[in-house]
Amino acid sequence: MRRVSAQKWIGGKWRPRLATIVVAILIMVMALPLVGLFFFRLYENQLIRQTEAELIAQGEALAAIYAWDVREAGIPAERLGAPMPAEASEYPSRSTEPDPRYRPIEPSLDLASDSVLPTRPAAVAASLDPVFAAIGARLSGILDATQKTTLAGFRLLDPRGVVIAGREEVGQSLAGVEEVREALAGRYASALRPRIPDQPAPPLYSVSRGTKVRVFVAMPVAVDGKVAGVVYLSRTPNNIVKHLYGERGKVTLAAIAILGGTLLIGFVFLRTVSRPIYALMERTERIAAGDRTAIRPLDHHGTREMAELSAAFLDMAEKLHARSDSIQTFATHVSHELKSPLTAIQGAAELLRDSGTAMDEAERKRFSNNIVTDAGRLNLLVRRLLDLARAENLAPSGETTSMGAALALLPVDKRLAVHVEAGGDTGLRISGESAAIVLANLIDNSARHGASAVSLTASSADGKATVLVSDDGAGISPSNRDRIFEPFFTTRRDSGGTGMGLGIVLALLKAHDGTIRLVDSGRGTRFEIILPVA
Repeated sequence: MRRVSAQKWIGGKWRPRLATIVVAILIMVMALPLVGLFFFRLYENQLIRQTEAELIAQGEALAAIYAWDVREAGIPAERLGAPMPAEASEYPSRSTEPDPRYRPIEPSLDLASDSVLPTRPAAVAASLDPVFAAIGARLSGILDATQKTTLAGFRLLDPRGVVIAGREEVGQSLAGVEEVREALAGRYASALRPRIPDQPAPPLYSVSRGTKVRVFVAMPVAVDGKVAGVVYLSRTPNNIVKHLYGERGKVTLAAIAILGGTLLIGFVFLRTVSRPIYALMERTERIAAGDRTAIRPLDHHGTREMAELSAAFLDMAEKLHARSDSIQTFATHVSHELKSPLTAIQGAAELLRDSGTAMDEAERKRFSNNIVTDAGRLNLLVRRLLDLARAENLAPSGETTSMGAALALLPVDKRLAVHVEAGGDTGLRISGESAAIVLANLIDNSARHGASAVSLTASSADGKATVLVSDDGAGISPSNRDRIFEPFFTTRRDSGGTGMGLGIVLALLKAHDGTIRLVDSGRGTRFEIILPVA
């Protein structure tokens, strides 16, 4: 329990689990369709446009019948209304089509952009033209029968906006209604107005704005290029909840599909992301506890990124363990190398202290010389350790030099002759100081092994420079070839060797993306150094 609490409160802050975040996101994704339906009214808006399209179709059919009756009645043009707009011709306010024979009226109402107008103004008293009243009387039966099926409200208006057919308001004028006024001018118009219900709406329906608005459509009727009347229609859109209930089978299948898809996404995520992460966390704990068997690939990576992360982590763990082993070995060697001279110094000092007058001057001088010699060895070891530490922590400076320039920085070694056979001006991507340290250690190593001459050769190819350092000394025995780069390994300890020269060389070259290895030669020792070309 404490472990779980610690994981949640890392850094003094509560942090949720990855699985919790994913589940929350999936729940939000599943809820988005409902949010869109009830809060953004996407589906509701579609129902309103569907209602407008149905009213346009019904109104167009009634307009064609009404126009036919007007022509049959032989009503003169001067008794008709305003001229139709030139661009509308016989078909007002319709979208332009490539084929002039087809000019459909597209639904245009939108809950997001269209405001809901106030309640429709009441009709006002007006005189009824007997000719148009006769046409309205003939069409009243058609309107009544149509209304029973479509549940829409129908009214036929003459060119002055007076109702000539419809259940109510016959003989009254609707010319003051905004959408009717547009239609009397020859333009199609539609509007959203509040619905006045006959009875209180059920509480469940109150979430839908569709039950509170009514769609009104006013279509001008064109005869001989003039407005012969208006077909005025209205209807309440379907309630969204009622419509969804009517489509409950499809809605249920959609909900099952969404739920199934969400669960599948969650399973895939847990399988490919969450599970490998928890496995890697478990490996981390085991490695931290010292279990080296945990440094192996995961059984299941899931994704390429997880595989790369796991490989990088395990590679880092292997390097850290290797470095830990190296530090432990290094500490053992250091303690051994420092212990011997310290023991000798302590023993000689104690003898000098306790001997009193019993020790003659020659013995005192011998023990004093031993102390000085061992102290000098300690001093040399400390300097070499500092050189090795600086070499291992050296960052590339980006400087360049050549083999000849590096040799010029070295003092003349009188123990042996050094000469450059070829490639003295070959550029090396390493600083002159570091290159001089490398060459100095190799030359010193040759001198300590009895060489009388050292030859240097450099060449470059494919962005790499190869430097061969050869001597004519005693060479290196096969049994020691694999250990020469180990710290503190030396065969010349009695002559002051520390066994750290080649270790410093290797560390400096690694810091500059270089390598060194021992290669076979007919006589003496030959090292091959590879560095990037300047």
